[in-house]
Amino acid sequence: MTSPEQIAEHLLLPGVLTAEQAAETVAGILAVQREDGAIPWFRGHHLDPWDHTEAAMALDTAGEHAAAARAYEWLARHQNADGSWYAAYQDGDHTDVTDRGRETNFVAYVAVGVWHHHLATGDDAFLDRMWPVVYAAVEFVLGLQQPGGQIGWKREEDGTPVNDALLTGSSSIHHALRCALAIAEAREEPQPDWELAAGALGHAIRNHPERFLDKSRYSMDWYYPVLGGAVAGAAAKARIDAHWDEFVVPGLGVRCVLPNPWVTGGESCELALALWAMGESDRALEILQSIEHLRAEGGMYWTGYVFEGDKAVWPEELTTWTAGSLLLAVAALGGDEATVAVFGGERLPRGLEPDCCG
Repeated sequence: MTSPEQIAEHLLLPGVLTAEQAAETVAGILAVQREDGAIPWFRGHHLDPWDHTEAAMALDTAGEHAAAARAYEWLARHQNADGSWYAAYQDGDHTDVTDRGRETNFVAYVAVGVWHHHLATGDDAFLDRMWPVVYAAVEFVLGLQQPGGQIGWKREEDGTPVNDALLTGSSSIHHALRCALAIAEAREEPQPDWELAAGALGHAIRNHPERFLDKSRYSMDWYYPVLGGAVAGAAAKARIDAHWDEFVVPGLGVRCVLPNPWVTGGESCELALALWAMGESDRALEILQSIEHLRAEGGMYWTGYVFEGDKAVWPEELTTWTAGSLLLAVAALGGDEATVAVFGGERLPRGLEPDCCG
């Protein structure tokens, strides 16, 4: 287990994490991980494949590569025949499925984690083992891509497709497709259909908000097109600045949904990652410093805080994905090469933009 002396310099950030605090947070995630590699939200709660992967990526930032590899091996062992995973497994037990929907952004995210782990470890054999897993996952996801480029939300338990698209989910899938293309390039197995799919999806995110369900009250719909790499440069800055005062609560973090007086750690850390990717590290640092109040004894983080009325931590849960998102944001600001490459996006393939603007 990582000790304070072993904590890499990229996890040290003034006002956010000391070496001792970082080691505590890493230990907190490891304590939740099951022997079979599964990482539920917390013990007794469910595992979903997206948050499981985010926690595994956080472990890699701390050098806990064997634990992260076990998390990916769990995904490999329990992938469905169609390339998907279910949306929820009770306490990470693959035999106790509590939601048999198969959500496309959950399924796609394995590509982000696998590429991050490969960059962190240089383990080519791992990439070879996981390639069939990533390939099958991407093919499942692209089976729900709509003519306008957007990705349908999920398949129901009986296989019925839900073709309505979520902007946040599709933005996360855009990021995952770029990572999948990077994996394909590393293996010298070009996937031109994936390139076209990523280009069409990015085009839809940038230019066609009407193709997605209106969830603009949620902060994730605000920053995820930036975090997922579909919106960059001046357009990213304009997007973030336009709604900054609506979602950011100075000194407390980022609202999850308007108009609720509730800030959440995960959204705050993800916004910090998006800000860093835009080149605004100072604002990213301020956001990360603002959620120090969510840190609990033992190094984990409360999911959120209600800041009006009967002010209180809510819900009273310490989630691996909240801690994981913090470690990833800190690692990006600290210059961790794998995290910078995955979330900075400069070395990720962009996909092929459609010839027309329809």
